[in-house]
Amino acid sequence: MSLNEQNINVDEIFRTYYRPLCLYALHYLRSVENAEDVVQDCITDFLERTGTGHRVSNVKSYLFMMVRNRSLDTIKEMSGIDSSRSSDEFEDMIDESDYEEASFIEARMWTAIDSLPEKCREVFLLSKRDGLKYEEIAEELGISVNTVKNQVSKALKALKNGCHRIYLFFFG
Repeated sequence: MSLNEQNINVDEIFRTYYRPLCLYALHYLRSVENAEDVVQDCITDFLERTGTGHRVSNVKSYLFMMVRNRSLDTIKEMSGIDSSRSSDEFEDMIDESDYEEASFIEARMWTAIDSLPEKCREVFLLSKRDGLKYEEIAEELGISVNTVKNQVSKALKALKNGCHRIYLFFFG
């Protein structure tokens, strides 16, 4: 059975799951490069398996489980933990409290930030991510402090409206 027969759209799989899976793997691996490698390997393996007839009823759960297991394997390899230990024993060493859902929420937040106008996004990230004061941002970008305040306010309003639309979509 081919991917098309299972209604699996490769682009949609990548668009929907890549960022949340990377954020999920990052909770385990603490390295963006390792997280991206694990996710790319898992998506590739998933597509190869489904391309050869492997049937998957819940793509989301399957991919998150693959990434979790591959992340745990990567941690084992990197830390020299005895590979004869079962994943269940090793799993207790990691707090997995709602990583999957948190990864989707975080991915939606970053998608909303990415959709901000370029200058607005730059000012917002300098303020909120990098912790710069408005005066520092104004000096770095060669704009007025008032412009910085306006851009941050504009970004927060856009993100709030975006979150409100997401909330209404799920609970409205």
